[in-house]
Amino acid sequence: MPSAKTRVQRKVQTPNLDVEAALAWLKENSSKKIREEMLPRYGINAPKSFGVSVANIQKLAKIIGRDHEFALALWETGWYEARMLTAFVDEPERVTPAQMDRWCRDFDNWGICDTLCFHLFDKTPHAYRKVEQWAKRRDEFVKRAAFALLASLALHDKSASDENFVKFLPLIEAGATDDRNFVKKGVSWALRGVGGRNHQLNSAALTLADRLAKSPERGARWVGKDVLRQLKRK
Repeated sequence: MPSAKTRVQRKVQTPNLDVEAALAWLKENSSKKIREEMLPRYGINAPKSFGVSVANIQKLAKIIGRDHEFALALWETGWYEARMLTAFVDEPERVTPAQMDRWCRDFDNWGICDTLCFHLFDKTPHAYRKVEQWAKRRDEFVKRAAFALLASLALHDKSASDENFVKFLPLIEAGATDDRNFVKKGVSWALRGVGGRNHQLNSAALTLADRLAKSPERGARWVGKDVLRQLKRK
């Protein structure tokens, strides 16, 4: 029987067979050590996982290439690494707002949330709108996704005007009052990302961070101090 890698490279026409080959490849390239360290070392809670490095996931993505329908089928498997793989094989221009909402509701750890935002969602035409929508949601990883996506846009969207990010500062300030670990870390990342774009935005980010650091809200104080510490290093 051909190896999983060969089967994936052949890209047979039946989507289920493609997915089976991809899962087999991931299993062949998994590591028990990686799987066992995911939660205690990295805080990633993913019971349905093989234990595959991001480098190997990206290697498989290069074998597969871009394929929207294949990405949809991969997501439905529920495997952590298969879902991580979608960030590198889906076609951003074909990703719909409904798909983004559906996948975002499935986020159950920071690894899948940040990877999808950083490598796929920020390249879609719906990204800025989703930041605004998700920031108002209650679910911890949906809300984190709003700020992880904003951080990704701040880093990757080189053509965006300062106003694109200034308008999100009140949203960041509101989000900073959420004391949940993964939300406040996402908010900090977003504010640091905005502040890292240029001198003008850096000044605006530092002003907000200073105000947050003096807040009576514990989460806001943490975000403010974290951002001040990080931005002043640069």
